[in-house]
Amino acid sequence: MCVSHRLLPTCELTEVQHMTKHSKRYSRSSRRPSQTSPIDDGAMIETLKLLFNITYYHPGLASSFTSSIPHILKILCRIQLPSPPLQEPIKYLINALMNLDLGNKSAEILESNPLFPRFNEEQNVERLVYILDQAIQTYPERELDQAAAPTLTLIRRTFELAPVKVRKYMKLRMLPTDDSRTKPLGQDDTLASRLLRCSTSPMLPTLRESISALMFELSDKDATKLVHNIGYGYASGFLMSHNIAVPHNIAKANSAHSGNKSASSVPENINPVTGQRLDAESRDAGPEMTEDEKEREAERLFVLFERLKATGVIDVKNPIQQARDEGRFEELD
Repeated sequence: MCVSHRLLPTCELTEVQHMTKHSKRYSRSSRRPSQTSPIDDGAMIETLKLLFNITYYHPGLASSFTSSIPHILKILCRIQLPSPPLQEPIKYLINALMNLDLGNKSAEILESNPLFPRFNEEQNVERLVYILDQAIQTYPERELDQAAAPTLTLIRRTFELAPVKVRKYMKLRMLPTDDSRTKPLGQDDTLASRLLRCSTSPMLPTLRESISALMFELSDKDATKLVHNIGYGYASGFLMSHNIAVPHNIAKANSAHSGNKSASSVPENINPVTGQRLDAESRDAGPEMTEDEKEREAERLFVLFERLKATGVIDVKNPIQQARDEGRFEELD
């Protein structure tokens, strides 16, 4: 009934008033609500559902609910998370934010962007990233794809609107760091590795695409930075499927950022495919190859390099051909 055009103005005012009332139940000193009951929680959930439906079916009215954003974020940051986290009311709090004016285009309504409050710009982002991390760890893949999609979408929107300080924090939390490169990327127990593993899971068609897009955005939408941050193994599929030119020179992709001291900066001496540091790669402790085995392996590598060069994906010179051109082969009887 509130969705009818005649009653929408009254409904807008009522929704904002209800969210203001619900947010007062959450004290500053605790993440637990100061007063709570199943009736209060049920009323808040219904308010959030109605808020989402109005802004979804009437997007032009989204700015009318901008005043409710600080109250929704306050509840989201202070409420105790269930396990797994994306149950009610958490999922309804996140859904309600999806269609609202998070960019604060209606500057006359709020003095500053509530998504990045002046007293702690990273507070809301930290909470969203934590919820996503907990969801990946607790939900089975068959449920995760649908459950976590809105949270990941909201994080991507947040990054797009974030100031420089918050962007640096998000890169630090969600991109691999130097400590992760003691192993091939995606193999340690960090959020960045969990995201990379999800980006290649056949069970997560929605999240898989969204995570790859997030990594691209965290890399400033630069293909060279993306390869530098997550390696060819994870980056190539996304770049090719979106018709984005893949960097031809692997060494250039690494050296282009070797002087960058940001959160995503990594040493130049890394394996460009796996993202692992070269000095951390395991060495083959098996028996030494015979001369016949070395010759067969050299022939196999020659063919593989020629095939790779023919694809045009990367501009690489066959090391066997290079050695031959430099006169490092010796003719034997």
